[in-house]
Amino acid sequence: MAVTRLVLTDFRNHADAVLAPGPGFVVLSGENGAGKTNVLEALSLLAPGKGLRRAPLSDMARQGGPGGFAVAARLGDTEIGTGTQPSAPERRLVRINTAPAAATSLAEWVTVLWLTPAMDRLFVEGASERRRFLDRLTLALAPGHAHHATRYEAAMRERNRLLADDAPADPEWLTALEARMAEHGAALDSARREAVALLDARLADQPEGPFARAGLALEGWAGDAAALAQTLRDSRRRDAAAGRTLAGPHRADLAVTHLGKAQPAHLCSTGEQKALLLGLILAHAELVAERTARAPILLLDEVAAHLDPSRRAALFDRLAGRGQVWMTGTEPALFDSVPGEATRYRVADGRIG
Repeated sequence: MAVTRLVLTDFRNHADAVLAPGPGFVVLSGENGAGKTNVLEALSLLAPGKGLRRAPLSDMARQGGPGGFAVAARLGDTEIGTGTQPSAPERRLVRINTAPAAATSLAEWVTVLWLTPAMDRLFVEGASERRRFLDRLTLALAPGHAHHATRYEAAMRERNRLLADDAPADPEWLTALEARMAEHGAALDSARREAVALLDARLADQPEGPFARAGLALEGWAGDAAALAQTLRDSRRRDAAAGRTLAGPHRADLAVTHLGKAQPAHLCSTGEQKALLLGLILAHAELVAERTARAPILLLDEVAAHLDPSRRAALFDRLAGRGQVWMTGTEPALFDSVPGEATRYRVADGRIG
């Protein structure tokens, strides 16, 4: 699984960029603001969701451009294209081998994982960020996860709207929405718990090394579809007063522990949290490759900037031969210890050479 050709058209600060990377390490170097992370963001759109920045689609269109953008990638015999039209800047279009497709179907063709500096605060921010993070991990192991998440959230929004209405809600319609939430919510919870269990077991079996080992657990609601449907029926009055649904898998949280110190991740130092996150991402990428026979594409933004030379070398050695890995940095020298052949690009003012 590797991108062999990437074309950006009016994406962020790239008016027209064409890259033909190799299958292993791909290094993008250049000054801050040159457009390195923009390339990674474009690649992240090969997966379902809003990309690594979670930005509005209209923000991705080049300033001064026509108002839309396009990202096209070739992966083996598969052509994937996504973007927007100037007439509908917030409507994402996806094509797979020239045929229109739903964005959620991208998970069946390619797995993209990323680590960015913005994720350094994952363990100290609210539970919603950790849920999104966990859902990306789960999606890589269960491509249908995106479908269940979309359907669950749509049904929950409609239920919340009905409960907030001044007019009494139709009990039969509420029951139908709750049944839909129960079906998809139970599937969400089951897939998350399986992903957490698999990853937790893999991390526990790894030897101590330069990247801290994390212990994982899923906290919050647990149960089957019948239990969730009953919980929703019983909590209608409370949810109406609160203006939102107070129980369900949308309230779950990923609990992370530093195994070496037996300490919750949010109490660890910034450096320890970074090491935990990096170790978690690496273990997950290896797990995905083993269980799906498809190595994920890794996007590591500024990953080497705060690692000492020995840890950088250890990181590159562990990533070698694990599939295509895109990395950014301000200085090419940060990647001198990358083993074997690497595709190297210099990025400056939206130009890639």
